[in-house]
Amino acid sequence: MDSATTRQQRIVQRLRETERVDVADLALELDTSEVTVRRDLDTLAAAGALRRVHGGAVSLLLRGEELPFALREIESTPAKEQIARTVADLLSDGEAVIVDSGTTGLAIARALVGRRLTVVPLSIPAAHVLSASASTTLKVPGGTSRFGEGSLVGPLAEASLRSLRVDTAIISCCGLSVVDGVTAYDDVEAATKRAAMASARRTILVGEAAKFSRTALAVVCPLTDFDVLVTDPEAPADAVAQLRQAGVDVLGV
Repeated sequence: MDSATTRQQRIVQRLRETERVDVADLALELDTSEVTVRRDLDTLAAAGALRRVHGGAVSLLLRGEELPFALREIESTPAKEQIARTVADLLSDGEAVIVDSGTTGLAIARALVGRRLTVVPLSIPAAHVLSASASTTLKVPGGTSRFGEGSLVGPLAEASLRSLRVDTAIISCCGLSVVDGVTAYDDVEAATKRAAMASARRTILVGEAAKFSRTALAVVCPLTDFDVLVTDPEAPADAVAQLRQAGVDVLGV
C-alpha cells in the first residue's frame, strides 16, 4: 500500500472520530507537509468523504453511514486480498457460486478470474472483472444498481436468486458481531443477501477484522447461520472462540 493511501485512511479515521480535521494538525500527526495534506484532502473531497473548509475539512458522512466505494476499496486492502485467496481455495472447479457485492466481493471476483466456475455476481464491478475470464460461466442477475456501489439489489435480484440453486454463496457485510449478527447499511441489500443465502447449499461470510467493531442498521441474520467465516489474523480472539464453539468454521486467523 502506498503512503498516500495510508495517509488518506488515517485522515478518514480521524474524521470518523472528530468530524473535523485541520491541515496543520494533520501535517504534524502524519509527519508530512501541509501541501501534501491539502492534496490528500482534495482527493478525499472528490471521493465524497469530506467537504473542504478554511484550514481543513469536515466530514460529509452521517453517523453510521458507510464510506464511498472508492475509499472502502483501499481500506484494509491486504486483508481483503488474503480473504479472497482463502475463499478461492475453498471452491472446487465446476461449482456454481454467488459472489456478493462490496469491495471484498470485488477482491474475491478478481481472485476467481481464470477458474472453471459458474459465478453469479451481485455487483456490476464484479461482473465486469469476471467477464474477462474465458473459463468462467457468468450469470448476471437482474436488479437495481445502487448508485456509487454497483450492487444489484431489490425484487428483481431476489427473484433471480430464488430461481437458482448454487453450491456456495459468498456473502460480504458492513458489520458483524456475536451479539448483533451480520448487518448491512441498506435494508434492501440485506434482503438480497438473505435471498442469496437461501439459494445456496453452503454459505461463506467474509469480513476483515475491522468489521467486528461495526454495526449497521439492517440485520441480515445471526452469524451462526453461516457455515464458514473467513476473516484475518486481527479478528478478536474472544469472538472467534465463541463462533467456533457455536459450530461456525472460522478461517484466516
